[in-house]
Amino acid sequence: MSTMTPDMNVTVPMAGPSLAGPAIRKAPSFATAVLRVFDLSLGQMLWSRRTIFLGLVVGSPVALGLMLRILDALGFAGTIRMGGAAVTGPTVFGNMIWLLYLRFLVPVLGVFYGTSLIADEVDDKTITYLFVRPISRRAVLVGKYLAYVVTTVFVVLPSVVVLYLCVQPLGHGSLAEGFMGLLIDLGLLGVGLAAYGALFALIGAGIKHPLVVGLVFAFGWEQVALALPGYLRKFTIAYYLQALVPHVMPADGLGSALQSLFRDVPSPTMSLSAIFVVIVVCLAIAGWMVEKREYVLEQ
Repeated sequence: MSTMTPDMNVTVPMAGPSLAGPAIRKAPSFATAVLRVFDLSLGQMLWSRRTIFLGLVVGSPVALGLMLRILDALGFAGTIRMGGAAVTGPTVFGNMIWLLYLRFLVPVLGVFYGTSLIADEVDDKTITYLFVRPISRRAVLVGKYLAYVVTTVFVVLPSVVVLYLCVQPLGHGSLAEGFMGLLIDLGLLGVGLAAYGALFALIGAGIKHPLVVGLVFAFGWEQVALALPGYLRKFTIAYYLQALVPHVMPADGLGSALQSLFRDVPSPTMSLSAIFVVIVVCLAIAGWMVEKREYVLEQ
């Protein structure tokens, strides 16, 4: 029903029993909420200053590979030596996967991104805007975690492919012969990013200063545990990742020598199963902690 105001000629709806009340919006399902948070977080991560900085860090192996390629084109490839012996492209590429990516870049990306999934929202005092939405807190965590995985894979894997194209042909190496190894490397790095990200997301959800704890775990605990005999190495992610590497472990120091001496290699099936369990358990506990924890924003 409606009536016309005589002086303003504006139609004004009249209240009455036939008017419906305000619509109650139904909360989205868990999967829909995850996708919405993922879509929002992906754009923020891809175009953040942190991603630009880490992109430059990941680009350093590519710059090194380009330099080696230029030296090869100029006829200086024979001067590339390790331990006094000339090395081929596949050996150089394998050592760079071990030393630069597995032991440094993948843990660093996991620490910086994983610990910040919830901690940055708390520090920026924006977590309130996420948690007042009619969605599960677990969906917020999972959506941001998936955005982290896509972002880091988008940053890391292209650099590995470019590095492979630059370094593999050195010393008469064959691109075709190393192609399957490259695919294993790409999958291995993706699995590593997912595993470290889940672990550090758990640390970020439960500890006040997660970045320091994450760095101590990645570059303290894991390095010490891998060099010791016994079962302690089984409580590291690197133990299972190293078992999947298709390249020979480089002897770059005392740590590597001890790892080689005490190294017991789990099977690929066991390694993948252990990493899968780490990802699922860490995300489940992190989701539970985010759901139950009361976050106090400092003024």
